[in-house]
Amino acid sequence: MSHAELTPSIDAVAQGPSDAGAAPAVSLGIDIGGTGVKLAALRGGALIGSTKRGYRKPTVNDLVGAIRDGLKGMTTDFSAVGLCVPGLLDERRERVALSVNVPALVHLPLQDLVAQALGRAAPSLCVANDSVASGFDIFAGRQLAGRMLVLALGTGVGAAVLDDGVPLRVDNESPGHVGQLDVSVEGDRVIGPDRGAGSLEGYIGAAALRRRYGSDPSSKIRAHDAPIRALAKALRICHAIYRPHHIVLAGGLGIRLGRVLPDLRKLVQTDLTQVARPDWTLSVGDSDYHAARGAARLASQLNGASN
Repeated sequence: MSHAELTPSIDAVAQGPSDAGAAPAVSLGIDIGGTGVKLAALRGGALIGSTKRGYRKPTVNDLVGAIRDGLKGMTTDFSAVGLCVPGLLDERRERVALSVNVPALVHLPLQDLVAQALGRAAPSLCVANDSVASGFDIFAGRQLAGRMLVLALGTGVGAAVLDDGVPLRVDNESPGHVGQLDVSVEGDRVIGPDRGAGSLEGYIGAAALRRRYGSDPSSKIRAHDAPIRALAKALRICHAIYRPHHIVLAGGLGIRLGRVLPDLRKLVQTDLTQVARPDWTLSVGDSDYHAARGAARLASQLNGASN
């Protein structure tokens, strides 16, 4: 495992550009998910607008249209754009090589996607995964010291590990593909979207939850249901691999699991390996826009560093 800084300083990401004599630039964060896109615009690190638009099994035109529609009423004079896309990026980080949840993205030049949505040549573009972007935004807001594990629970399951704001990379930006961990629950066999048996995504991804609970699964899920037991098993594995000081559940589902946190923590803590840190914390995010805001923060900082 190795560390790589995507930004010179996470504090600088939170504060925005350091040139006090210049007018604060506006950066845009775009978070493309399996069921919708979220946008956040920041000026000098402060949120000035956010919106979201939904879709189902989007085509490229649907993606472009959703971003354009979300931009209505916002300035389009962005100095930098941060883009979160689901799936595996190619080596040049210019295209998506694999996306189970949004297959229309595969092989699509991301610079062209943003340019079509903005209606002009794209400004400086920073591509990040939603978990890392969410981690940047949560760190900027909470300033949690030590190692933080962020799980983005939504259409899929993403993960990021940040040490005082610096992301840990194992495969591309990812610390590993936690959503594909085999966390099989006895008596409840599943096959995940990637065809992996017992995958966490097969238990707690949005499609799996809709099949199990119907609409609004976050209000129906119970602490000892198979999806929560699978999540607890995944977190126990993460304690052994990453030894986080803090675990934060983000994403559309994660931020809505607050009512089961005490029971989830008990499931994780019971006979937990002594490798785990003794005073670890478990919490949920507080915004559907963590990834979009984090992408905008990161794009703004990287654009400032390159100028």
